[in-house]
Amino acid sequence: MRALPLISIAALAFTATMGTAQAAESTYGQGDFFTRAGLAKVSPKDDNGDYDSLGVDKVDVKDGRGFAITFGYRFLDNWGVELLAAQRFKHDFNLDGDKGGSVKHLPPTLTLQYYPLGGTDSVVQPYVGAGVNYTRFSAESVDIEGASLEMKNSWGWAGQLGVDFLINEHWAVNAAAWYLDIDSNVTARAGGESYKTHLDIDPVVIMSGISYRF
Repeated sequence: MRALPLISIAALAFTATMGTAQAAESTYGQGDFFTRAGLAKVSPKDDNGDYDSLGVDKVDVKDGRGFAITFGYRFLDNWGVELLAAQRFKHDFNLDGDKGGSVKHLPPTLTLQYYPLGGTDSVVQPYVGAGVNYTRFSAESVDIEGASLEMKNSWGWAGQLGVDFLINEHWAVNAAAWYLDIDSNVTARAGGESYKTHLDIDPVVIMSGISYRF
């Protein structure tokens, strides 16, 4: 089920590129600087880990939502780079089904992108990308009296699918999805003791919004 948003975007892009629609203003390719902005949903995978030392069998990190923006450059018609930035996303987490606390994270992601229709005037411009993600965790809190939580920052790989639907020379409607390899070594402290575990978050990020080419 987690793969459905990615499959849907890929199918949409593939179907649309079979048409012969053309943009009225200019080609889409080398030398373009661009920004994309919109709302994003971050959906971690189910069952992110456990805390057996605390008697917790299942840790689940819940979805987060917020504003995201990207900045990119097309150095060739078919190739470009893009940096994903965002406000901090807040995630609640459950411990064995009960609310356990919350954490915020900031996930800047840099991808190298391939545009199969780059350099043409097609109004539909799909792309794929791969790169690296750095995630910084902050504002960790746990709903257990006298307990605290610390999550280590994460480095991991990233994959991306997206499509621009061109409106004119500068503006487009955009939809994109990322898979982010995010994991963290976690330390909980309670009753004067420290307990360690490893959480795999590995979210799918879905963003929809607008794009502007300079």
